[in-house]
Amino acid sequence: MLSDAPVLVTGACGLVGRATVAALRSRGYPVVATDLGTRANRDHAASLPRERDLYWRWADLTSPEQARGLVKASAPRAVVHLAAVIPPACYDAPDLAERVNVGGTRNIVEAIAAHAPSARILHASSVAVHGSRNPHRDLGLLGADTPLAPSDLYGRHKAAAEEIVRAAATPWVVLRLGGVMTTEVSAAGNDPATAYLSAALPDDGRIQTVDVRDVARAFAAAVEADVEGEVLMIGGDESHRLLQREIAVGYTTALGMEGAVPPGLPGDPDDDATWFATDWMDTTRAQEALDFQRVSWPRLLEEIRQQVGWKRYLLRLAGPPLAALAQRRSPYAGTGQRYADPWGAVERRWPAAAS
Repeated sequence: MLSDAPVLVTGACGLVGRATVAALRSRGYPVVATDLGTRANRDHAASLPRERDLYWRWADLTSPEQARGLVKASAPRAVVHLAAVIPPACYDAPDLAERVNVGGTRNIVEAIAAHAPSARILHASSVAVHGSRNPHRDLGLLGADTPLAPSDLYGRHKAAAEEIVRAAATPWVVLRLGGVMTTEVSAAGNDPATAYLSAALPDDGRIQTVDVRDVARAFAAAVEADVEGEVLMIGGDESHRLLQREIAVGYTTALGMEGAVPPGLPGDPDDDATWFATDWMDTTRAQEALDFQRVSWPRLLEEIRQQVGWKRYLLRLAGPPLAALAQRRSPYAGTGQRYADPWGAVERRWPAAAS
């Protein structure tokens, strides 16, 4: 019966995937969670409490056969499609990223059409589809009707995947995500590639962040909400409308590492092409339909402070040396540049991503 049919979640071991599985289970949905069958992913699944209505299946969605087998065996009422290779990992392996981000989406959409045609696909897209956004222009808030003009391969992948989903003969909803944040310090990620990309962004670029738990609430609500055939903008409340530097400073200060983020470069107000693909969003319709915004930016930072606790006093000592190290490793160190150019920085570090 449809009421007993599970929700299939792809990319279930990722940051958003883990939170979405939990949100769906909290609403009582049976869940089939899927991801690549790597050791790390299997260990994650094994670490979770055993639940009667949570099932794990390992599949590679770049294989049409595995995608079809997954959907046929699951017989889902809905599919939350989160599987993707995101920046900066997609710049390291652009061909693989396209096979996952575009090919994997095509495979899962075709599998749904063949084996679960009444299932609703909830597709995770990104504001990256809108491309560079110069805050010095009067561009307004990002919305569902904002033209798609991707600036990088990730934006192009997500735009192509959206086209596949929106052309599907099955029910669909597209959720375009802003900057997803987590209070889990160990999961926040600060590997060298991520640190490089973050340092390349204009300090005064605009971004609307959103707590990962609120993203998960949005996906869980969209399983049955009256939003079929809509594109919804998923960002936090107005407190999440930030500048890039405010994110880095706020997060490191919450950890206790005051002064760990050296000043970066501003964006060029006269060059629309050298800004990053983020901006503030109009989330009115999404909030009205999904009622997902719970965690404000100040609350997120306070949760981090509480999680770190007394260790903040030790981490305070790390601030100045980390700032000095970040300054030396800056994408703009020694260049004499006056303005940030994130796409130029990406091309220098990941030449294949520019082709």
